[in-house]
Amino acid sequence: MKTSGGRHCRNSVNGANTVIKSGKGIGWTATGLILALVLSSAAFFIATQYLFGLIICNLGLIIHGVYRRGDFWVIGRVFLAQLVITLSLYYLMHGKDQLLEGATVVLRVLMAFIPGWWLSVTCRPEKIGEVLTWILPAKWAFVIAASLSLLPTMTREVREIYQIQCLRGARITPKALKDPRNWSELIHCVIFPLLIQLLKLSKQTAMAAQLRHFGKHKKTTHWR
Repeated sequence: MKTSGGRHCRNSVNGANTVIKSGKGIGWTATGLILALVLSSAAFFIATQYLFGLIICNLGLIIHGVYRRGDFWVIGRVFLAQLVITLSLYYLMHGKDQLLEGATVVLRVLMAFIPGWWLSVTCRPEKIGEVLTWILPAKWAFVIAASLSLLPTMTREVREIYQIQCLRGARITPKALKDPRNWSELIHCVIFPLLIQLLKLSKQTAMAAQLRHFGKHKKTTHWR
């Protein structure tokens, strides 16, 4: 009996330690969520002369995200795509005079994107969903957490769709997209199929949640 009781006590202590560690993880997730929200908002609202300080903060996030095995080239691809599209539009509408302003817009968009990328790399979607239930209904928190968990899948789907359409001869290569007349082909060959695939994934996620009786109880529980 003593042996059994000792085992029970040790298991209880281990369980308590697990809960404490999980609580620390939730606290870290909440802090990261607030930090990402503040930095992403600052990218659009702070004055231009303070952008350098924001760049330094985001560089720290990039270094930490790469250390946590985040894909740095996701940021690079977003930056290059935004740079090409935005500068092309500015050049067509305003000529060479406002290209610097267009580059500033691209920089602000990138600074708003980096905190979200860092959050998705460093925090688990289920913990983000648990934190969001503090201020949002459980269903909305579930939708946001599920969307974050699908980001890697979305990235993979975009890459596969793009490669397949290039093999079919679609004029969506970086060289072909220098001509604005080919942008509509990018929408039809990549964007529309991606939206259809996302609708399919969202339907599957909703069905999985329904089969698990999600939303039937007012008080939600979280597996730690």
